[in-house]
Amino acid sequence: MKDSNISSSQGSEDAAFRSALRRERIIAREALPTDDHLRRSTAVLGHLDALLARRHPGILACYWPIRAEVDCRPLATTLMDRGWRVCLPFIADRHQALKFRLWRPDSEMIAGEHGIPTVTKGPLLLPDVILLPVNVFDLKGYRLGYGAGYYDRTLAALSPRPYAIGVGFDLARVNSITPHAQDCPMDAVVTESGVETIA
Repeated sequence: MKDSNISSSQGSEDAAFRSALRRERIIAREALPTDDHLRRSTAVLGHLDALLARRHPGILACYWPIRAEVDCRPLATTLMDRGWRVCLPFIADRHQALKFRLWRPDSEMIAGEHGIPTVTKGPLLLPDVILLPVNVFDLKGYRLGYGAGYYDRTLAALSPRPYAIGVGFDLARVNSITPHAQDCPMDAVVTESGVETIA
């Protein structure tokens, strides 16, 4: 019984640490002045463009930006002109992997889970590359999203697993998020400083 209490206490402390860290870095990102956010975002998109240029055009899973995340949609539309197909995620089941539906700038959208716009109709796609917004990321490629675990479940479930690229700002970097067993590391992270490939 004693060991169980210790484990429970440690788990609670770990959850509190991750929650506080997530909240702190989101607030810092949202507090960036508009011109600074634009400068950083432009740099991120430039590095991301260069990274994707090394790959043969395929299917790219993008995300709809919220809470001052880097907006990858302008780059996504440019990539479409180069032969990429772009899709956006949606939640079909809160306990399962995300699904992805073809997206274009003129796609019909509705507010999905958490108010995030999702595509209403169109073919389902399996991405070759997936962009993941990061609130926090660490030296081993683990990330903190918003706590629901959607992307971790998705990376664990998809086969073949897509190349996972975290997208965010340098202010999101920490030494460790204290990853859990179900957390899936990314393959690379792109910030305004450049591309960090995870060994």
